[in-house]
Amino acid sequence: MGSNAVLYLEPTREVRPIEPESSTPAAPRLRIVERDWRSFECPAELASWNALSLRASEPNPFLESWCLLPALRALDSCGDVELLCLEADGQLAGLLPVRREASYYGHPVPHWRNWLHPNAFLGTPLIARGLEKAFWLELLAWMDKNAGGALFLHLERQAGEGPVGGALLQVLEHMSRHAATVMQEERAMLRSELEPDAYLERALSGKKRKELRRQHRRLGEEGDLSSECLRDTAGLDDWIEAFLQLERAGWKGEAGSALACDNATEAFFRDTLIGAARHGRLERRALLLDGQPLAMLASFMCPPAAFAFKTAFDERYARFSPGALLQLDNIEVLKRPEIEWSDSCAAMNHPMIDQFWRERRSIVSRNIAIGGAARQLLFRLIAAVETASGSKGSK
Repeated sequence: MGSNAVLYLEPTREVRPIEPESSTPAAPRLRIVERDWRSFECPAELASWNALSLRASEPNPFLESWCLLPALRALDSCGDVELLCLEADGQLAGLLPVRREASYYGHPVPHWRNWLHPNAFLGTPLIARGLEKAFWLELLAWMDKNAGGALFLHLERQAGEGPVGGALLQVLEHMSRHAATVMQEERAMLRSELEPDAYLERALSGKKRKELRRQHRRLGEEGDLSSECLRDTAGLDDWIEAFLQLERAGWKGEAGSALACDNATEAFFRDTLIGAARHGRLERRALLLDGQPLAMLASFMCPPAAFAFKTAFDERYARFSPGALLQLDNIEVLKRPEIEWSDSCAAMNHPMIDQFWRERRSIVSRNIAIGGAARQLLFRLIAAVETASGSKGSK
């Protein structure tokens, strides 16, 4: 995988009990239940999922019902993806989509993995606050019992810091369970107590700020330049259509990677934005010239965090940097009292957003040993080879 892969080899020792999460007199009865995702289509089950999202210890919009269900409907018609659900006294307290895989980056290595698709940028499970360690303990026990032919569990695009990732590392240490970090990257995030103007003054050089002001002024000479920020469902269908057309008209359309180039990804995008808006999770920004969009941005608001989901711009006006100008408006998220930080969801070393957002968020992928002693020994050999080679292929 990545060249910065790290192998954790814990010495074999007796498993020590993990301290309880709290001092409550009666701990909840916990179990992992394997669920068909289609069972959550009914209102009662959907309500329990939505309730979990609101009390999750870490936000992840890509695993909320309004985002994950549209993805599964569009991309998992055969029902290969299963939802591993932690139940605490019968109530939904954790959720992670998983699937068995027969190959691992082109190699015939069977394994379990959390399920993500190319337009989902975070794989951290939803876990009720205070049950992070309990979730990982129960999930790994379930994996041991249901390993089948799988040699390990692959957890992709996890938050490198925070209560969920921290709890996993503590559980691995206490269980003397071997794991390998096979990918680690730092992507742009926004976190500051500064006002937007003060933040930009610190983040951008004087020359860069002057250039952006010049581009904004020159773009305004082309027509009536305006911007909008929408947080409701008004005109949403037309906004989605305009976004899809704008994205497809550019290089992504030529490469065949635009959302509208595939019926499944287009359906996912439409349904997700509609669902996010109905749940009060969607913010839409646009830079307009004579009422026509030059740059558009769809973000998910999941307090205390925001996630910049998708952006597109009119490449005919590239000399004015409309995408960068839109980001000047997007810095206004710093004024929202319920939002403490924003995840760019961008690739590491992104040439544009890295200039604006100076903080970084660690994203990691880990492989974890499962099954009995012999299988875990085999995993150690596989992990040692992978982390030593630093190779990364296409799945």
